[in-house]
Amino acid sequence: MTDAASLPGQPRGGVLSGPATARAVNVLAPNPSAMTLDGTNTWILSEPDSDLAVVVDPGPLDDVHLRRVIATAERAGKRIALTLLTHGHPDHAEGAGRFAELTRTGVRALDPALRLGDEGLTAGQAIEVGGLELRVVPTPGHTSDSLSFHLPADRAVLTGDTVLGRGTTMVAHPDGRLGDYLDSLRRLRSLTVDDGVSTVLPGHGPVLDDAQGAVEFYLAHRAHRLAQVETAAEEGLRTAPEVVARVYADVDRSLWPAAELSVLAQLAYLRERGLI
Repeated sequence: MTDAASLPGQPRGGVLSGPATARAVNVLAPNPSAMTLDGTNTWILSEPDSDLAVVVDPGPLDDVHLRRVIATAERAGKRIALTLLTHGHPDHAEGAGRFAELTRTGVRALDPALRLGDEGLTAGQAIEVGGLELRVVPTPGHTSDSLSFHLPADRAVLTGDTVLGRGTTMVAHPDGRLGDYLDSLRRLRSLTVDDGVSTVLPGHGPVLDDAQGAVEFYLAHRAHRLAQVETAAEEGLRTAPEVVARVYADVDRSLWPAAELSVLAQLAYLRERGLI
């Protein structure tokens, strides 16, 4: 979900489909919408000289898309050896079972209900396939099971829906929590400062080549929205629809239901801290 197609001060994106870094190729799913932007980004990751690949977020249950992901890998001489999920929303994970069947791979996720196989994912875990190294970064907030994947060799991070390539994301209350989300953004900022991450490979929208700028924008935008919600609540607007009508008046109304979830998360955050 985005507040707008383009927001003032937000770093501009670049690559939308195809090769994005030396080790990452995006296959765009055919599910565009106001919520999914151009569609879900399905990432194929592999070392350049390896014949093994990892796929992150197979996307919706669309056989044509899933087979196109496999064909893209095969054209590059790659065999898909593992499937990973950033979180369980259907636009990212619904096709995972069918994809695992087509590729004969396991599916690893934070949520045990989404896994196919015995192995899950844990914070800080290193995953190695064909020389490719990924590090699991817990980034809850959008959902409780949201993960990001740090790709050190490309100084990149795959963020799922935690950071998008355009606009901003929702905090999916009650599963998603604003406090967790702010902590996750700070964790991603630390990657840009301490680990040299410069590129965001998002779950939707174009690649961002200024990772630190993108995360700083998200933190500033979230602080601005939170202040607006707090002011609205102090003025007596206490229900999510009332607050959305005031604070998100400049946002396409098709996004208001998603905005209500974020507002509920913000109101809960403010109440937990005794601010309203």
